[in-house]
Amino acid sequence: MRALTTYRGSTMDDSADRQAWRVLVVDDEPDLVEVVCGALRYEGWQALGETTGEGAVRTAAAWRPHAVVLDMMLPDLDGMEVLRRIHAAQPEVRVLFLTARDAVEDRIAGIAAGGDDYVTKPFSLAEVVVRLRGLLRRAAPPAPAGQPPGHALVLGDLVLDERAREVTRGGEPIDLSPTEYALLAHLMHHPRQVLSKAQLLDAVWSYDFGGQAHVVELYISYLRKKIDAGRTPMIHTVRGAGYLIKAPA
Repeated sequence: MRALTTYRGSTMDDSADRQAWRVLVVDDEPDLVEVVCGALRYEGWQALGETTGEGAVRTAAAWRPHAVVLDMMLPDLDGMEVLRRIHAAQPEVRVLFLTARDAVEDRIAGIAAGGDDYVTKPFSLAEVVVRLRGLLRRAAPPAPAGQPPGHALVLGDLVLDERAREVTRGGEPIDLSPTEYALLAHLMHHPRQVLSKAQLLDAVWSYDFGGQAHVVELYISYLRKKIDAGRTPMIHTVRGAGYLIKAPA
């Protein structure tokens, strides 16, 4: 088994998170699966493990996890195919890839395929827990002061309904991944405000990517293709400062 950093439990007060989150851990190394599942259970979450892609797809269908920790390389199906099959039935499931490949193009390929985040092997168990917590919290960005949860955010002809988790522009529905939705929601909570890559990483991904801010650029490009394609642009780059969203003039 690849070496893992010793886990001593979270130092964060996550009492609000102890809601029986279900996490499926998938890796071809049984010992690694057991250790990761143990760390997640220590946090008060539910965890199940699988060592094959086919087993992961079956367990996900029956157990309906909130998140999947998924090895890129499995003995039968590769991680991309497992993600595709799980997301076909449960598009809201968060996916944290485990990979021994640390090249930027490999990481981007995983995110482009629908993964939400990645950790390279060998990894720290504490980091896996923190990243999973960030993914799970991302589903419900907090409303700004004075605005009740479930409020519909409206900016020009762009509408984000937080209660229904639906997005439309000009009345046309826009299908977003969980990460795309979280990023758009944060931008719309701060209209006409320049947000730096570091601020977006902290708000949407809930931790520091260690300088890998290209992830923000990648997801901004995804949003532009879905929100702005063929329309007057609403998402703007402020060179050297960050990004903002505003209604068309």
